[in-house]
Amino acid sequence: MNIKKNDTVLVITGKDKGKKGKVLVVMPKENKVIVEGVNVQTKHAKAKGQQPAEIRKVEGPIDASNVMYYDTKAKAPTRIGYKFENGHKKRVSKKTGQVID
Repeated sequence: MNIKKNDTVLVITGKDKGKKGKVLVVMPKENKVIVEGVNVQTKHAKAKGQQPAEIRKVEGPIDASNVMYYDTKAKAPTRIGYKFENGHKKRVSKKTGQVID
């Protein structure tokens, strides 16, 4: 999986197409990510003890294939490649050739 936590991504398909957001959670076994402000769902919580009942807005998971890494320096979505530097594997932007992290 090319996407990591705290990456900025662009949604490329679905009802939230075109939205950008920060990745909050990565679930590699399910190949899903949770992105801030994307796929917002309504959850109803019952009253428990002193807490009142409430309706919460929660981000739901979306498939990792529906998001693309957004290069904030180039201000454009880009694919991610890999290269080795000093024996360490680095993520590289395919559009600019710059090392991401």
